[in-house]
Amino acid sequence: MHAWPASEVPALPDKGRDLRIHDTATDGLVTLDPGPVARIYVCGITPYDATHIGHAATYNAFDLVQRVWLDTKRQVHYVQNVTDVDDPLLERAQRDNVDWVALAEQETALFREDMTALRMLPPQQYIGAVEAIPGIVPLVERLRDAGAAYELEGDIYFSVESDPNFGKVSRLDAAAMRLLSAERGGDPDRPGKKNPLDPMLWMAAREGEPSWDGGSLGRGRPGWHIECVAIALDHLGMGFDIQGGGSNLAFPHHEMGASHAQALTGEFPMAKAYVHAGMVALHGEKMSKSKGNLVFVSTLRREGVDPAAIRLALLAHHYRADWEWTDQVLQDAVARLDRWRAAVSRPDGPPAETLVTEIREALANDLDAPAALVAVDRWAALQQERGGTDEGAPGVVSRAVDALLGVAL
Repeated sequence: MHAWPASEVPALPDKGRDLRIHDTATDGLVTLDPGPVARIYVCGITPYDATHIGHAATYNAFDLVQRVWLDTKRQVHYVQNVTDVDDPLLERAQRDNVDWVALAEQETALFREDMTALRMLPPQQYIGAVEAIPGIVPLVERLRDAGAAYELEGDIYFSVESDPNFGKVSRLDAAAMRLLSAERGGDPDRPGKKNPLDPMLWMAAREGEPSWDGGSLGRGRPGWHIECVAIALDHLGMGFDIQGGGSNLAFPHHEMGASHAQALTGEFPMAKAYVHAGMVALHGEKMSKSKGNLVFVSTLRREGVDPAAIRLALLAHHYRADWEWTDQVLQDAVARLDRWRAAVSRPDGPPAETLVTEIREALANDLDAPAALVAVDRWAALQQERGGTDEGAPGVVSRAVDALLGVAL
């Protein structure tokens, strides 16, 4: 599966600071020192509907991570998956009487278009669950043969008790985990499981549903968590720098994935930091496909909204915060974009070197994009009030805003 084209990232003088970011597993800030190649895995979409603002906010956060690392003159190895076979996709295809493969391809293509328009840097590997199945099956077999997994009516389950570090990602107690498991795709009440929290690794073939050859596992399809583990281990290995996604993935997805990988390798941790973006609401409720309260990026683009304004609307909120999308949020972003573009369109302006430092410091401090925007606002206001004599300043600002914030002026 191919990703989307990369926009050029301007090179800035000197280099930025190392990233200090919030780690869910320790509930604190950690300073990451990735070495010459920074490794990041971000969980991708289940393509049964178009990209909504909540998706965009999550991928914007991890785009900023990449830009901070690139500004430190590192390379970035970024991997993202597509869960192109799963119950929600199959249910949507059945509801709409369409082929599930065609639906997945259509929505993945639209996702690529949205990411391109928003200038999100693409992953080096963009891997679908279906194409990962040949690598998933041996991992499930290894877990089963090692006693870390068991069969139940043809399905294969992972035993969470096989990982002594289970629970260290989300830091939740068993009762909270059980509630979230039921809400987020698990089956804690299924009779016969060794532990209600045990997640499925391999679902035996069901009549009328797609299935693949699973070798000694029999025909079936992979569980949700093992998909990401197989892709991450194959392309990044253990101990990569950031496992990322929305805050709703901390449990069960990232918790279970970490335990799968740790049981497979005997190493801990799977990732040096687990980083989670907040949820976006509409009309007082979290944006979700199940509720149908979605604002789609593609719809905004069709209505003529500049993608740079959409991106500025996202950047105006700290990535870890839960916030609400409103018409005013977008109007404010459009006005800010107009002010910035007017400011850099002049032939000279106030010196901009201090501004570049402010942007770098804000982003290195747990991706504080709102503080970075305020810094650019101050420069633009000075430009409007009294201008300046530095002929290179508008170009410096344009390049810095593009390189670090992903906004083309």
